[in-house]
Amino acid sequence: MNDPLELDRSRIQKMLADGLNTDWHDRAYTHGQIQGVVQKLQALRSDDLEGKIRISGFTLTPYVHEEAPDIEQDCKTCMYYEAHRRYCALPELKLGVEPEWSCILWRI
Repeated sequence: MNDPLELDRSRIQKMLADGLNTDWHDRAYTHGQIQGVVQKLQALRSDDLEGKIRISGFTLTPYVHEEAPDIEQDCKTCMYYEAHRRYCALPELKLGVEPEWSCILWRI
């Protein structure tokens, strides 16, 4: 497996499937919340994949808010998702991801 994005996806899948606890429930909706998460991510080493996944609250399935059950928050509907690469282009993440995954920094 020489593709670094595929390696990201494989490692993330394994971490989450193995039970890595993430901050998935602490959704970042306000500017202040987003900036707080971004600052935590910026404080990490660029190669700290586990830290990135934990802080950004990744899940292997879409997030559905109880007050808006018709909106699934998943990577494929996020403004940072590059479908042709299956890639999160958020500068603090820059990771290979799967379309059905989700994180707390999801944006329309």
